[in-house]
Amino acid sequence: MPLLGGIRPPIAVLCVLILALAGLTAKVLGPSGEPVVPKAVLSSQKHFAEDGAIALRASIDERITDLRRTVTALNAGKPAEPEQVLSDLGRTYQKWTGTTILDLKSGDVLAARGERIPLAWLDKEVLTGRHALAPRMVRLETGDVRLMTMAVLDWEDRPQQLLIASNSLSVPAINLGPFRTMAVVAQDGEVLATAGFEQNEALNSDQERKELTFLQKQMSRMAEQAAEYTAEHPVSAKEPGSRGYPGVSGTLLGDDYNGRVATAGYASLASSDPEEKKSVAAGLGLTVVAMLPVVQQQGGVGPDRELFGLIAAGALVVLGLLAAAVLWVSVQRPLLRLFLESRRLARGDLTRPVSVPRWGEAARVGTALERLRGQLGGPGGTDGAPGGKVRLGLRVPLAVTAVLLLLWCVPVGLLLNRTDGSVSVPATMVNDQRDRTDLVADRVRRALNEAQADLVSTSRLIDAGDPGATAARLKDALREHTRYQALYVVDDTGEVVARAGGDPHDWSDGKDLPLIRVSGKGERKPVIQVGAPVPEHKGTTLVGEVRVEFLNSLLKRPGLGEVRVVNADAETLAASGGFLAFEDLPNNALPDLVRAGNVPVGAGPVENGLLLRDGGVTVAAAAPFSGGGVASDIGWTVVSWQDAEHFQITPYEREDRSVLAGLLGLAAIVVCLGWVYLVVARPLRALAAGAEKLADGDLKTVHYPRYQDEVGAIVRSLELIRQQLQARRQNQARRAAEPRLGAGGR
Repeated sequence: MPLLGGIRPPIAVLCVLILALAGLTAKVLGPSGEPVVPKAVLSSQKHFAEDGAIALRASIDERITDLRRTVTALNAGKPAEPEQVLSDLGRTYQKWTGTTILDLKSGDVLAARGERIPLAWLDKEVLTGRHALAPRMVRLETGDVRLMTMAVLDWEDRPQQLLIASNSLSVPAINLGPFRTMAVVAQDGEVLATAGFEQNEALNSDQERKELTFLQKQMSRMAEQAAEYTAEHPVSAKEPGSRGYPGVSGTLLGDDYNGRVATAGYASLASSDPEEKKSVAAGLGLTVVAMLPVVQQQGGVGPDRELFGLIAAGALVVLGLLAAAVLWVSVQRPLLRLFLESRRLARGDLTRPVSVPRWGEAARVGTALERLRGQLGGPGGTDGAPGGKVRLGLRVPLAVTAVLLLLWCVPVGLLLNRTDGSVSVPATMVNDQRDRTDLVADRVRRALNEAQADLVSTSRLIDAGDPGATAARLKDALREHTRYQALYVVDDTGEVVARAGGDPHDWSDGKDLPLIRVSGKGERKPVIQVGAPVPEHKGTTLVGEVRVEFLNSLLKRPGLGEVRVVNADAETLAASGGFLAFEDLPNNALPDLVRAGNVPVGAGPVENGLLLRDGGVTVAAAAPFSGGGVASDIGWTVVSWQDAEHFQITPYEREDRSVLAGLLGLAAIVVCLGWVYLVVARPLRALAAGAEKLADGDLKTVHYPRYQDEVGAIVRSLELIRQQLQARRQNQARRAAEPRLGAGGR
């Protein structure tokens, strides 16, 4: 009989799982010392590099788009002199290091502004073919690299002119925080621009100069590694099914110097949505590397921690052996004994009484077998009624086994390595939360400034005296600028002259009113309006309503937690998750953090970060808008916070490992004991009921085995016994019906 099922496999599997879990417990709860650099710090550097790559990509794409859009609008209007074109372009967008207009036919320079742009790189391939007028990186005589963007000015009755704008590939103007450096790297690993390195003249000692030299060498080496890694396709560079940053990003760990380890995150420039919107900057092959020297962790593994893991593993082994012994004594041994007894009776060996187990379903089956032995004619057997039924069945040893294992799973999963508000969080995490929040604030501020600059550019092309043409121009602008939900022109009386998109809201003109306003209290979403005066029409304003969803998309950054944009009263205007318009911040300390950030200090308000210990540990930061543009003084602040338990630091990792060990033990209990219950306990209860019916004289019910195991073997033996009893009863009936010899004669 094949015994691949039955009671033996689940007990064996339970023992194997317990030993495996004990070994895993000794490893993860024992000698697991703190790494040189916490994983949370490395992940934070990667996210910082991703933020820098997003800022650089957006900056380059916006410059290219703005130039092309401006030239398209100029070509649709009246011809203008080159000097006037560059002058208007410089007043509207202060984002190019140099601009030049030259005659395409003769090659003569017609006008120039800012940095001198070399023209030796212009050739036939640049101006014709599939990649005509595509942005190109050009190295200047000074050794700096510039991104050249081109567009053709084409008016009737005038020769074509080429407008060239020079963009710097420098690191985005973001707050890097103390000690952090950032670099823009080309495809071949060459560092094109850096930010954050101190100048040698500013250093105070030779030791500091040596450390600076060390960091510069580390940046060069990591830049080469990052360029090599980002050359891989984003799909193949990530694990299957992983999402997040659309480009290639990762972390690097460098050498240590003077107790600090060089850590870096890298990220390639990638489109925010590669499948729907292509990015010119993403095709340049650039990579952003953010490097930060981190103090090396000194926490090693002590003997107490190793002993702790061994004690936990030993306790599991002891309780597991006890649980296996309970199953062996109360389930396996009685079941195997019944299997042997039933097979003996089925073969016709009726000389010895059946060895009846003491309790449970096994006792019921044993009692029934003993009665059947008497009915088959065994010596000393009895075929009378059974004794009192034993109600305690196999569920009792299964419950005892579960309790023994839960005595280990529950304390390990719920009590060991628990953290509280006293967990030590690396200062780097607080600083990175603050700096990344400031980066997001800068990104939102620039987006609003860009929205107002687009309106200024569009306002120069509309004629408020022609509502029909103005409405057509607004529809074209709304189609090009996805950040708006509505565009409309308002005159000095507040009446809407022309509109496109959604329903307009009230806009009142006034010298003291800002060009960026928020209204809509009591509505479902806040209304964010941006205005630009229309030239030559006093009191007339072009107003654009910025979609709240557009601002929300700028706030969604991994590893930053919940991010919100609030006004001066700490009321929510946009959020990375769901929110109600103008709702308050959830934590009482966050409004104080917003107010503290808006207090003028030195040149202006500064970002702040802090660690909140109120029941748990929360890292929070607030960054008010600062810098240039019309959005710098509107009183908005970006606030972010996240629970520190999401950080990959040693205390939380140990807690997670303890919970995982408890869950694995619970899974072993459910799998193995559920296996025993379904495959052994339930069939054995049915077997006990069938055996008692057979002993009570039910010879019509046929017994079919459900599994090829011990219980199935006993069922087959019962069927053989049933057939023997049936044949015995038929023989007895036949003999009773036969006439006695000599009856009825003399």
